[in-house]
Amino acid sequence: MDRYLKNILVVSFGFLLLFTAYGGLQSLQSSLNVDGGLGVASLSIIYGALIISSMFIPPIMIKKVGCKWTIVASMCCYITYSLGNFYPSWYTLIPTSIILGFGGAPLWAAKCTYLTESGNRYAEKVGKVGKDIVNQYFGVFFLIFQSSGVWGNLISSLIFGQAPQAGVELNYTYCGAKDCPYMNPSDESNGSTKPTLPPPPPMSLTYTLLGVYTGSGILAVILVSIFLDNIDLKKEPQNDNTEDESLWIKILATLRHLRDKRQCLLIPITMWSGFEQGFLSGDYTKSYVTCTLGIQYVGYVMICFAATNAICSLLFGKLSQYTGRIALFFFAAFTNVASIIALLFWKPHPNQLAVFFIFPAIWGMADAIWQTQTNALYGVLFDDHKEAGFANYRLWESLGFVIAYGYSTFLCVSVKLYILLSVLVVGMVLYALVEYSEHKKMSRNKLGKETCADDSLYKQTKI
Repeated sequence: MDRYLKNILVVSFGFLLLFTAYGGLQSLQSSLNVDGGLGVASLSIIYGALIISSMFIPPIMIKKVGCKWTIVASMCCYITYSLGNFYPSWYTLIPTSIILGFGGAPLWAAKCTYLTESGNRYAEKVGKVGKDIVNQYFGVFFLIFQSSGVWGNLISSLIFGQAPQAGVELNYTYCGAKDCPYMNPSDESNGSTKPTLPPPPPMSLTYTLLGVYTGSGILAVILVSIFLDNIDLKKEPQNDNTEDESLWIKILATLRHLRDKRQCLLIPITMWSGFEQGFLSGDYTKSYVTCTLGIQYVGYVMICFAATNAICSLLFGKLSQYTGRIALFFFAAFTNVASIIALLFWKPHPNQLAVFFIFPAIWGMADAIWQTQTNALYGVLFDDHKEAGFANYRLWESLGFVIAYGYSTFLCVSVKLYILLSVLVVGMVLYALVEYSEHKKMSRNKLGKETCADDSLYKQTKI
């Protein structure tokens, strides 16, 4: 096997093992660590640390230790989070969340750098176009990596599915939109002797799951450490002061990009991406699925979301060339608005098992549009300032995650749904303004070209 392809496969399967663990844990946090909202608080901390990390750490770390050992060190940061879940408390889970957040940005930056550098070197070796090989390598990576959402959630459902069924009928009055953190309905207040929540899984099963996840992360570190070849990045001679200045220039460019009116108008719809993903993994899994069916169904529901998302990402990526991005944006918005309204009025019950999977399937379809088309939109609008544009995209999406997970423990689900609805409506109105201004600009440019052509023709005729 060619060593370049071997290295791409090593990186891909390393990420698959690592995110099989982290993706599964992320889906379970709101249900597994409920006390005081510890689980969702840890997720909010992760994305907050990730914002800070992405601005400062990646270029420095990659320069000092190289891509391979940056990936290894960052993977170890993810393992600490799995270990923190063995004895979850504010003194174990929050520090490990910060460690994971600071490791996340250099991990992804080093991966992108490694794949790009490998693709360009192989293309140079065989005399092919560099971007074509790089695209192939990224295609291989995401083909393998995206399946981590399936495996991580499948493992959690299979393990928690071994818990003995209590066989007790529950009271589902406070599941769904009526779930409020400050309400603790007693048997007397709700007039029922039925328990209001399914029993938590035995600690033995929880430890088994965490052991599998931790082992998966350790295997990822071993795989990359032993089998991944290190590559020396091509360096131009420069001193440390120049590198520091370059780092600050990039940060200033990201902030300066906010002077572009289009970027400011896109902030709400970019944050919406974080809000909607945070709601599904933090609130839907806890207040609808765990509250009604039990934690063993969370994995199956999230598999449905991941599978639909992957299929629709491919579908809408091709469909956009026929429909255009505006039609897809409004279709996704309509889909999410309809889902939010339905979630406000739906009273979940175990007899409606299929409905629990319909919502994440629809949500996954809409999310596929948000992810593919928003990235494409930033690439088209900010073609001359791609780095600053995408830095803002990551910044505002991550801030959406931070806010969604941050208020999760303080608000009723119904209030969160109204917030989602408000952010989406405002975001779409401002997005429409961006498209309208772009349409006017294109019309002016077209008119200007036609005027120039007419003037040129007039002069030629006069001559």
